[in-house]
Parts: sequence; structure tokens; C-alpha cells
Amino acid sequence: MQSNNPSTGARDASAGIDLSTLMPGFADTIHDSQGVFRSLLDALSRPGKIVSIDAAVPNLTNRQQEIHVPLAAYAALLSLADYSTPVLLQHEHRSLSDALRFHTGAPVTRNCSEAVFAYLDDAFSMPSIGEFSLGEPETPETAAMLFIRVNSLTSGAPTTWRGPGIRESETVCVEGVPASFWGKRAQLASDFPCGVDCYFVHGGSVVGLPRTTRVEVI
Repeated sequence: MQSNNPSTGARDASAGIDLSTLMPGFADTIHDSQGVFRSLLDALSRPGKIVSIDAAVPNLTNRQQEIHVPLAAYAALLSLADYSTPVLLQHEHRSLSDALRFHTGAPVTRNCSEAVFAYLDDAFSMPSIGEFSLGEPETPETAAMLFIRVNSLTSGAPTTWRGPGIRESETVCVEGVPASFWGKRAQLASDFPCGVDCYFVHGGSVVGLPRTTRVEVI
């Protein structure tokens, strides 16, 4: 939940957060969070489709220069994370870490296995997706969700996606994802219903990749 602490020019010594440089949160926590959540569900239910989150968070859209990560990833984490959901940041990112702890209460972790959400800013050096929680057969919903920054959602090597939410097949071109990622993901198919759900993020848009989607590199 977004904090309303008025001491915006001071340092919160208990949390070690510099409020004078804090990244902004939602203008309307409940309304904006629900809007982003609906957009994320839409993207995951229609794999391969580019879904814009900008319209759901006009306050953040107008202040993008203050946000040092893709708007879609930041808004998604603000919407989903809370005190009970550890968030992994692939690289040290003080401003994002401070913002998540201040606005959502979410702890930041470097342990893949305990992360509920992960922001991965370099797919070429990211941990193997098998290192994240895949859930259990009885509780597959406890698996990690990954937000992977990419260079483009419209260019790059073409891939063919098939599965629920796709009519026959969808050709998806995401730039900034190594071929090894697709291979490691395919190896997890036998673990279904366990697995991880992913979002590729660029700017204010996302492409959802649920564990149910089969991907073929063309």
C-alpha cells in the first residue's frame, strides 16, 4: 500500500530511504493499482499481444523522467507487491528498491528461490528461470512471476507462440532475449502445472508469456 508520509524532504532513518529522491507512486493507489492489474491480466490471457499500461497510470506517465526503469515494470510491481511478497532485483537498484519498500512495503531480496516477483533488466545475464520458485503441484500459483526488460516488443528474432489464449499461432518478435532463454523455458514444460509466468516489458507496454504457452524459435 502506498505510504502518505508527509516528510518528503528528509531521510527516513528507520528504513534508510532518502525521501528527497524517492520515485513517485500512484496518484490514486486503489484506482491505479486496479487498472494496472487488469492490464496485466489482459496481457497474460492474450499471450503475444502488446498491452499498454500507460493509460492506467497517467500520474506516472507524466513523470517518466523520474522513473529509472520501464514504466510498465515499475507500475506492475507497485500494483502487485506488498509486505508478504519478496521482490528480486537482478542488479543493485537503490531508487527502485527504496520505492518498492516505501510504497508497497515489499522486502527486496537477492535470493531467486524466495522471490515472488523479479525485475530482470538484462536477459543475457539473468539467472536461469529454473532457479526461481516453480510452485508445487498442489499450489502452482505460488510460482515466481518475472518482469524482463527488453529492447523492443516488435523486433528481434521471430518466435511462434501456441497455447491457450492464442488462435492457432502468434508470431512474436522480442529483441533482447537470448536463444538460451527459450531452451531453458522449454525444459520446464514437463513440470506443468508448475512453472513461471513472464512479462516482457519495454517502456509503458508489456507482452505476457504464461507457462501454458509453447514457444518455437523460428
